Amino acid sequence: MSDDPVRPETPQRLGRQPVTTVAELSHIGLELFIRNGFDATTVDDIAEAAGIGRRTFFRYFSSKNDLPWGDFDGLIAAMRDHLMALPPDVPLRQAIRDAVLRFNEFPDVEVSYHRQRMTLLLTVPTLVGHSTLRFAAWRQAVAGFVASRLGLDPDDLVPKTIAYTYLAVSIAAYERWLLVPDAVLTDLLAEALDDLGDAFGGVAGA
Repeated sequence: MSDDPVRPETPQRLGRQPVTTVAELSHIGLELFIRNGFDATTVDDIAEAAGIGRRTFFRYFSSKNDLPWGDFDGLIAAMRDHLMALPPDVPLRQAIRDAVLRFNEFPDVEVSYHRQRMTLLLTVPTLVGHSTLRFAAWRQAVAGFVASRLGLDPDDLVPKTIAYTYLAVSIAAYERWLLVPDAVLTDLLAEALDDLGDAFGGVAGA
């Protein structure tokens, strides 16, 4: 929870409908973060701009730090379900590649927001530190799939190494995407994943 002092519910502003989805609130918060700075923007600022009360904000997000991640937990769950539902004859490397690309596909209307989101997550010190648990969840989804394919424990070296490597490659593609305004994220990810080449070619089932 935020360290901000508890304040009464903020009345809805006249002429504005309150937000009704995680995506809407996330968009409003991202715009405020980019315009005013992450640290300078408070939960109360976001709630007021969204036409909701402070307590309502915390029904959407457990803290201000969680807002830039949007529905990250839902995306992780969807990626895990997708991987585990794949037929066993799909090669390991292809399965992970396709899942990573699928995880990072967004509608055109979301691209500008996602660029704002990743700029914050990869550059704001407060959020870089907060990302540890989020990235761990991503790696666990990949490591769990690899382990299930290879008959290993998710904490064994091979699943963990593969998960860390694919995350590192994904972040590298994201950093490039943020530097090139007209780049297509999934194209960069596909290139980076393909460049990974035969790094795990010797792993059974890869």
